[in-house]
Amino acid sequence: MTVRTRADLDQLPAYVAGRTVPGSIKLASNEVSGGPLPSVVEAIGQAATEVHRYPDMGTTKLTEALASRLHVAPERIAVGCGSVSLCEQLVLATCTAEDEVVFPWRSFEAYPIITRVAGARQVPVPLTGDHALDLDAMAAAVTPATRLMFVCTPNNPTGTLLRRAELDAFLDRIPSDVLVVLDEAYWEFVTDPDAPDGVEIARNRDNVASMRTFSKAYGLAGLRVGYAVAPEHVAAALRKVCIPFSVNAIAQVAALASLEAQDELKARCDSVVAERVRVRDALLELGYEVPETQANFVWLPLGDRTQAFNEHCLENRVVVRAFVGDGARVTIGLPEENDAFLAAARTFQQ
Repeated sequence: MTVRTRADLDQLPAYVAGRTVPGSIKLASNEVSGGPLPSVVEAIGQAATEVHRYPDMGTTKLTEALASRLHVAPERIAVGCGSVSLCEQLVLATCTAEDEVVFPWRSFEAYPIITRVAGARQVPVPLTGDHALDLDAMAAAVTPATRLMFVCTPNNPTGTLLRRAELDAFLDRIPSDVLVVLDEAYWEFVTDPDAPDGVEIARNRDNVASMRTFSKAYGLAGLRVGYAVAPEHVAAALRKVCIPFSVNAIAQVAALASLEAQDELKARCDSVVAERVRVRDALLELGYEVPETQANFVWLPLGDRTQAFNEHCLENRVVVRAFVGDGARVTIGLPEENDAFLAAARTFQQ
């Protein structure tokens, strides 16, 4: 007799991370190539001497710093082990096996996985023909069983952005007992003046949460720290279902130091945005379809050609993120890394 595990896990797809291939340029995981912000590296080194102590389970200093910067009460903030951990906590805090989670698809790969692991029911809603979130279809998908909705903007992996007016109109249609989570992992790269500010919206609506991360623009993907701004009772519930001590001490120190490095962050994001425009323009000139992106990546909806494109890039020592049958997501890296990718794209037989 063997130990029994949940039978439904046999049908659960595993989360697929971007590949790392030694000797190749990795443009598969939306990481920033520059690493942590320069002034943060020293803080990380100093924090390493204290790892024999447990971290602050309440992430007190980081929570207070975020509350001050975002102009919200500390009670409305929940810090987690990366935003993906917060996604799972949100489902656990709001759903039972009888409840539904609505999310766009294709979008962040973890949404269906964590919904299934938590035991709730998945309601994926296809994107529009322009690779954007279909807010009308998402609103129509809400039923009395809906407890949670994920709204990813800019959307991962397509990079498409919602504008404030359309998001406000959508939120007006959602019942007040449904929590709408604005996943803003790429917020710092957004330049569109009509972009919604999820934190501002969360301040003024009782059923909206904004979720952001230090993994992307701040360059702390390996330390795992993100945060949510939510109604007080939701934030309290997130803290209840959090694994104790999951946000480690170095992550907390690095995130605090990152908040103090806004000039460095702006310089980095400006550089990424400039490269984003250059790469997309070059791909359009080569004849590729590339939706307008407000993130630190571009999306190539290659359909059945995706696997061939992926293999061609690998042959040219560039690693992209292939979603076979749908398209390829390519991170914006350093100029020389982007040049290597564009050279590969140029020689692909479309």
